[in-house]
Amino acid sequence: MKTTKFLSVAFFALVFGATSYAQKAVTVGGAPMYPTKNIIENAVNSKDHTTLVAAVKAAELVETLQGKGPFTVFAPTNAAFDKLPKGTVETLLKPENKKMLQTILTYHVVAGKMNASDIAKAIKAGNGKATLKTVSGGTLTAWMKGKKLYITDEKGSMSEVTIADVNQSNGIIHVVDTVLLPKS
Repeated sequence: MKTTKFLSVAFFALVFGATSYAQKAVTVGGAPMYPTKNIIENAVNSKDHTTLVAAVKAAELVETLQGKGPFTVFAPTNAAFDKLPKGTVETLLKPENKKMLQTILTYHVVAGKMNASDIAKAIKAGNGKATLKTVSGGTLTAWMKGKKLYITDEKGSMSEVTIADVNQSNGIIHVVDTVLLPKS
């Protein structure tokens, strides 16, 4: 009986120890991203994602990304938005362009939770490429070069995943260095 009780306690210690280890916050944009918070609750704290947060607010997608999900989000940094032609972000943030902005932002979202190893498995199963269906109805192509994960959009632009597997309570974020754009 004592052995069984000891093994039970040891098992729970191992499970809860592993859980607390797995729940460690990843730092993005100088802020910890807590796996107990949702995508929006974490993103608003990243100094590298202020443009993305402003765009999500302008597109009225805050409530959606605070929802149950799960979602896989390829989150472009401010530097990624800066790569767009001058004036693009300002134009997209105008109320009359809300629908276009929603399409672009939801193009960065895949339904379900896919961590980097899930994506790598899909790439392997696809003989070097994996097609990911986005919430906007478009497709992204995932592929690897060495150990680095890349995403190619429908226009042929390539984005590197610079920080993978940022767990959220309602999904996962992969930070990318280029804004992904759907076919018009």
